[in-house]
Amino acid sequence: MYHNPVMLHETIQGLAIKPGGNYVDATYGGGGHSAAILPELDHGRLIAFDQDSDAMANKINDERLILINHNFRYLKNFLKYHDALPVDGILADLGVSSHQFDVAERGFSLRFPGRLDLRMNRKQGKTAQNVLNEYSLDDLTKVFREYGEINNARAISVAIVKARETKPLVQFEDLQAVLLHYAPVAKEIKFFAKILQALRIEINEELDALKEFLIQAAEALKPGGRLVVLSYHSLEDRLVKNFIRSGNFEGTVEQDFYGNVKTAFTAINKKPLVPQEKELEQNSRSRSAKLRIAEKL
Repeated sequence: MYHNPVMLHETIQGLAIKPGGNYVDATYGGGGHSAAILPELDHGRLIAFDQDSDAMANKINDERLILINHNFRYLKNFLKYHDALPVDGILADLGVSSHQFDVAERGFSLRFPGRLDLRMNRKQGKTAQNVLNEYSLDDLTKVFREYGEINNARAISVAIVKARETKPLVQFEDLQAVLLHYAPVAKEIKFFAKILQALRIEINEELDALKEFLIQAAEALKPGGRLVVLSYHSLEDRLVKNFIRSGNFEGTVEQDFYGNVKTAFTAINKKPLVPQEKELEQNSRSRSAKLRIAEKL
């Protein structure tokens, strides 16, 4: 299976689908969420996005589906082009797909050490090799501290800069050899998962893209329309939570003259939904998932 959709029932239910509505699947992947949305539509439309060209092979043969091979940060441009504004619901699953984890040369999984790549869109130029071999000490430290939330970010960055003076870091094994000394005992897998997360976020500009997407989603939705977002680490979830709650990414609550909070949304679930035990048993990759649902005011 290309990808096993996380919390499928909860996400579809959260969209509150209207048969004649326009909906967006901002992260198409294997088409699992889209395949569940389409049967709920009558004469409505589904516009889907995925920046990974591999996902295009999974296009469902349905005239109501438009699949766009671009990052969801260009949401409004393409919705306008397809005369789909405003929309009734937007879904985004921010996780790495099972396919991306399972294809060794993509470099996303610790199970298949290989070339340091980590690009969601393989047409873009910058890879993990570029970051590790070309970034300055300060820039590397910032990447690991902010995106990996790694306490010894400075020390590992110093080690990387020193190691690359001898030979470039090309394979994951090269990076592992340099940093294994810095991994906490018995927590090596978690440590290197954070390293890959930090590199992936930097390479794919994931947090900047998410911010742009959320701002555009607020503008693209009809009043009463639903925003449904699945996130998998605290950096993503914090941005989503703050934007829904306060209309900004810092979480600063501002009020208008009448005391109303300046936000485009009201949260449907005050606390994020998490996978049920049965789903965790069937799909361990869903363990870190958090689902937030909001309605456009």
